[in-house]
Amino acid sequence: MFVDEANVSLKAGNGGNGSAGFRREKFIPLGGPDGGDGGNGGNIVAVGDENIGDLERYRFSPNLRAGDGANGGGRQKTGASGADAELRVPPGTVIYDIESGGLVAEILRHGEKIVLLRGGKGGLGNVHFKSSTNRAPRQFTYGGEGESGDFKLVLKSIADAGLVGYPNAGKSSLVRLITKATPKVGAYPFTTLHVNIGTLEYPEHYCTLKLADIPGLIDGASDNRGLGHKFLRHIERCKVLVLMLDMQGTDGRNPSDDYESLMNELRLYSPALVKKPMIVAANKMDEADAPKNLRAFKKKFPKLDIIAISCLTEDGIPRLKEEIFALCKKSSNFEK
Repeated sequence: MFVDEANVSLKAGNGGNGSAGFRREKFIPLGGPDGGDGGNGGNIVAVGDENIGDLERYRFSPNLRAGDGANGGGRQKTGASGADAELRVPPGTVIYDIESGGLVAEILRHGEKIVLLRGGKGGLGNVHFKSSTNRAPRQFTYGGEGESGDFKLVLKSIADAGLVGYPNAGKSSLVRLITKATPKVGAYPFTTLHVNIGTLEYPEHYCTLKLADIPGLIDGASDNRGLGHKFLRHIERCKVLVLMLDMQGTDGRNPSDDYESLMNELRLYSPALVKKPMIVAANKMDEADAPKNLRAFKKKFPKLDIIAISCLTEDGIPRLKEEIFALCKKSSNFEK
């Protein structure tokens, strides 16, 4: 199961206590204070890791704690600092504070690190309290408490291209054709119930691109019907959108109406989505009514970038793949 939301409870390490020791050696029976400081507690650090695909690891193990600092010792020995604990998440993860609901951090790149919670400071040893009037202080301080909190992790996939369409438009079939991903395919709506990320390989260009297969949207997705927000958030960071249309008009659907409805849902969710570069993939061109419907569609929307394809015969698939590459390359964030 693809897990794109998880709640976690985090606790940074406590600082170690200071020491109240005194120097005692064979010929120095009444040495002065030499208690060392306690070590600092470990931090909780969020780390981007591209080798992690989702947040499944935190679904059943939501608690994470950093190491406590060690207590100070004699001879002014400072206690060891506690080990940091890493909250490893896939790039594209947004972290919210559950109590306030506020945004805490966004992890966008592999290797990016952000300190979420800081460990407590180590306490002071009695050596810090000696003075001309207090030559044998017994004062020391306890280590500070590490910060703690409950957070919500939300994954917004970082993919180069996002595949959007109504249920049963053929998105999963396309992903299986042009990537190594193997999403479930079936002749009924809502076969795909979670986001699939596939890799588009371009050996002739010496690069790869990521394609996100977004589960079929329904009318009202922008109002969060049918888990609309859960799905739509995965295309917010895509450079290119591929709108998949059933050009045959299966089950009485109208390709023109589907296109207008999809654009409306995207616009209502975020006006920025409809400004992204788009490709319309006119699927099921092997079906009897598809050519006629495509002509009517082009007449109604003459300025659209439309590529006729068939996931059954694979016609138009190479051209679609190249068009995705070309549009991604034009993006300022494209990396070869």
